[in-house]
Amino acid sequence: MIYGPTLLFSIGEGAVLPLLPVLATRLGADVATAALVGTMLVVGELIGSIPAGVAVTRIGERWSMAIAAAVAFVGVLLMAWSPGVPVLLASALLVGLSSATFGVARLAFMTLRVPFSFRARSLSLLGGTGRLGLFLGPFIAAGLLALTGSDTATLWLFAALLVGVVLLVLLGPDPERAVPVQVVPAASGPVVPVAPVAPADGTGSPARAGSRPGVWRTTWHFRDVLSRLGLAAAALSAVRSARQIVLPLWGVSLGMDAGSIALVVGVSGAVDFALFYASGQVMDRFGRLWATLPACLLMGVGFLALALTHDVSGAPRWFLALGIVLGLGNGLSSGSLMTLGADLAPREDPAPFLGSWRTLQTAGGALTPAMVSAVTALGSISLAVGLVGVIGLAGAVGFRRWIPRFVPPPARAGRATRDRE
Repeated sequence: MIYGPTLLFSIGEGAVLPLLPVLATRLGADVATAALVGTMLVVGELIGSIPAGVAVTRIGERWSMAIAAAVAFVGVLLMAWSPGVPVLLASALLVGLSSATFGVARLAFMTLRVPFSFRARSLSLLGGTGRLGLFLGPFIAAGLLALTGSDTATLWLFAALLVGVVLLVLLGPDPERAVPVQVVPAASGPVVPVAPVAPADGTGSPARAGSRPGVWRTTWHFRDVLSRLGLAAAALSAVRSARQIVLPLWGVSLGMDAGSIALVVGVSGAVDFALFYASGQVMDRFGRLWATLPACLLMGVGFLALALTHDVSGAPRWFLALGIVLGLGNGLSSGSLMTLGADLAPREDPAPFLGSWRTLQTAGGALTPAMVSAVTALGSISLAVGLVGVIGLAGAVGFRRWIPRFVPPPARAGRATRDRE
């Protein structure tokens, strides 16, 4: 009930992602417009994170996820029956909005109910579940296409998975009622689980009184941490997003064939996926800095080194080696941004803060492809990759500076949330 809805949603999303440019071109879109259709998913996540925080606060995690799955279902139907590119763009935006709501709702649940002592491992597993779905989705889509010969079969698969999500969320056991809220006492001591107080709407979440501060007041109140540690998180999100864009482009710029490029990207992704749970172990045992700082350093140095190897002898071998380094860095950061958001969120009502936190995180990932494209067009791909490396090192500096100030170390798991001002 905790990880299942995320897995189902991410499998469907991963299956549909490769199909979007194909659908767009069949409706008469050029290459640039076809690329924009895929970008609308990220745009939807970007603009949907803050409203998702409001929704989770008002109606609870369970109903927010159910409504998000229903909205995504409408988006999938529009994709299947789209009469033109504008409708296809709108449908992709709806799926992105739903994905943002899923992320905020599940993160709010974990923030309130997972003890600090193994929070990072739980959130790393949540992140790994999403990555598994995005990894399996394209292979399932390829199998369906081979069996049916119809592009829309993948869309109907996503629709069926969304129906399964709604049934699982609404008819299965409610984790909000089954898992107690973890309350941190005012004085130091162990984290004490208490039964959640069900509000009048029956969501099973902590009472959401009208006196709760809204999302904008929460964002303003936490402006200090959002403008500092939040920007470091955006930098990490930027270099993680850049890995997915840069590696295929770099292989093309070296003149490598599609199979060789896919092999490098696949090896990097395999290393990344293999480390998702180890990241949580490191953060729970040694602290959040021991995952985020090495991750930023590995990816920052990896991108800078990659930028210097384009014209050297043995460039493809350097490409493979540095692709593995980037996979190591990305895998070590698995779940780290969700964990930091959970650590920083106010205990009484975390969803509004988490919506703002995810907005910064998504913005970093969304702006990176545009930056890489622009710098490559104006200068060179080596310059663009080097700039990504600089962003990674800047994120490392930010984490080193601000995590010790804002985030309690594991040894202080039972102490009250410190004043982040």
